[in-house]
Amino acid sequence: MYVRPAAAAAAAFLGFTLTLLGGTASYAATGPGSGATTDTGTGPGAVRAALGGPVVYAHRGASAYAPENTLDAIDLAMQMGFAWVENDVQRTKDGVLVVIHDDTLARTTDVEQQFPGRAPWKVKDFTWAEISRLDAGSWFGDEYAGASVPSLRQYLDRVQRNQQRLLLEIKKPELYPGIEEQTLKVLDEAGWLDERHVTKRLVVQSFSADCVRIVHGLRPDLVTAFLGTPTVADLPRYAEFTDRINPWHTTISADWVAAVHGLRGAHGKAMEVDTWIVDDAATARKVQAMGVDGIITNAPDVVQEAVGGF
Repeated sequence: MYVRPAAAAAAAFLGFTLTLLGGTASYAATGPGSGATTDTGTGPGAVRAALGGPVVYAHRGASAYAPENTLDAIDLAMQMGFAWVENDVQRTKDGVLVVIHDDTLARTTDVEQQFPGRAPWKVKDFTWAEISRLDAGSWFGDEYAGASVPSLRQYLDRVQRNQQRLLLEIKKPELYPGIEEQTLKVLDEAGWLDERHVTKRLVVQSFSADCVRIVHGLRPDLVTAFLGTPTVADLPRYAEFTDRINPWHTTISADWVAAVHGLRGAHGKAMEVDTWIVDDAATARKVQAMGVDGIITNAPDVVQEAVGGF
């Protein structure tokens, strides 16, 4: 993962702020809470066409500058003007959905110090009460000491408060039977399955085609995405149950992107491509030239400056 040292991150963010003040108006015009018109389209591709740049998704929040998948990371993305954030959903031993990328707690929390005898520290082996005690910020920087692993409900409430939009990844569903239904239940309880959210503010994705197919079957109105790079010959099968194909940027070409765009997805609209993980300007411009609809990035300010997205 791309992580800048604290001083570099601070300098980058200061430069970003000065850029805004110096006249780059795209954030001011389209950021959360601005009353902008970006909610009027039926998907990021429509907005991209209108504004001239790919949609920029803050991967695990503004994770180059704050600890990934924490509330601090999505708050920072909001402060930087980015409406779309991406997260990862897994499940605790006692059935609570939490927002964390790895299926182990070791990399991004102090679980080894708090529970030294419970290696390999799998998320599924800990209760929500235990996980909520962990420090999920100190590994990134002292200024984030005490940040916690949020539950999905806590995360949804913060995204809603920030007036942001969510690209939600169901992570490793094979470890958590029934997680698709449970995720939809939590989304519903949090008010995220009404028409406005479903049509304009929410996308559900997974590396598991079966998972995406299940979500589509349970809620055909939801926009879904498959994470991966199917062959052109296989793309029509995916178009039956998903709206987007979201590939790693090193695996695609302009011809492949065009092949995806040439198909109509589960909702009868041209399929879209959101690529990941792009953190530098040169690669951002390269995938923009390929015609991608969105770019998923740890450093959304860098990508936005390069491609003119939002």
